[in-house]
Amino acid sequence: MEQIEEKANYCLNCKVKPCQKGCPLGNDIPIFIECIKNGKYKEAYKVLSKTTVLESICGRICPHMSQCEGNCIRGIKGNPTDIGTLEAFVGDLAIKNNYSFGENEKTLENKKVAVIGGGPAGLTCSAFLARKGAKVTIYEKYNELGGILVHGIPEFRLSRDIIHNTIQKIINLGIEVKLNCELGKDIFMKEILDQYDAVFLGIGANVSGKMGIEGENLKGVFGGNELLEHNLHPNYEGKKVAVNGGGNVAMDCARTVKKLGAQEVYVIYRRAEEQMPAEKKEIRDAKKEGIKFLFQNNIVRILGKDKLEKIECVKTQLVKKEGETRAVPVDIEGSNYEIEADYLIMAIGSKPEKKVIEKLGIETNSKGYITVDENYMTSIKGVFAGGDLIGGKATVAWAARAGRNAAEEIEKWLN
Repeated sequence: MEQIEEKANYCLNCKVKPCQKGCPLGNDIPIFIECIKNGKYKEAYKVLSKTTVLESICGRICPHMSQCEGNCIRGIKGNPTDIGTLEAFVGDLAIKNNYSFGENEKTLENKKVAVIGGGPAGLTCSAFLARKGAKVTIYEKYNELGGILVHGIPEFRLSRDIIHNTIQKIINLGIEVKLNCELGKDIFMKEILDQYDAVFLGIGANVSGKMGIEGENLKGVFGGNELLEHNLHPNYEGKKVAVNGGGNVAMDCARTVKKLGAQEVYVIYRRAEEQMPAEKKEIRDAKKEGIKFLFQNNIVRILGKDKLEKIECVKTQLVKKEGETRAVPVDIEGSNYEIEADYLIMAIGSKPEKKVIEKLGIETNSKGYITVDENYMTSIKGVFAGGDLIGGKATVAWAARAGRNAAEEIEKWLN
């Protein structure tokens, strides 16, 4: 507790609140920290619960240095306030002591809403709708809720107990849950629309992107999202594994593979280290664990007969181009080289599952994401969507933000 008080007292409680502007959810950070300073933990939770229901989770896994803490005034000349730890502390305390979410208006009584997908977007949307009095039912294709929290983030980064306790607090709002119900297989949009006043789609986008290069379909080449989701890994003992990408999925894959016994793990990234979108802490931890980084290197070909044997790479240089906000990696002619590898994991982004989206009959954009208007409504009246399914920034906090915003728009539409 002394450490928590020390961390809270370090905050300057800025009036302009740059940290709040850096938070995807817009949490009122100076005010909740001020409550901690005064020992008003329940009040601190009420402040946070106005904007989020994932305090214990976001406090632990958010890329704080590129969000709230990266905007902290304290960080200009020293270390920023440890906002993540303080948020997680309040969330944990709320679960332990069963703090209520605070006062809520029952503006949606007698309204029924179906939420498809139990990930961060779906859970957040469900919570804010339930707090408005709506009768919410979550349909989840797996046998437990959590989405990417369970099927994407390794347990060494986020304890399953924390996930389950956070979700249970949300479910205790009176939300009905139907597990092992997959859209397009066990449930269908038509029957859902017949039973509910509104629908929210939050099924995520977990099909790994591809580069469209030679050898990508060879045995031994995997999609990072699928590996983490299904946890069906090959035997890495004594093997050489390359991971292509620079985001948190790439870091999670590399660290998971290393912990599962891989002899050597390389992360290949075509840009410079300072351009990596992965959280800095994750990069540092990966380096400590012996993972090697090949910055400004690009994979151009995957070699092998039936199985991956080698990876052909080329070095890149960063070039400023008109219309681009950051330098673009350009292959250096004649710098090609090969590295031996037993496995290659592609972690270069993800898209929604095309077959599922096509069955819905909902409009999509050129990249395969569901198209929504400014109110998060899809091309089907009464059907809303949010999170990774509609594109944008693929983090837990941004998905939760979309879920909360969609809940607000659903409330307006139903009323």
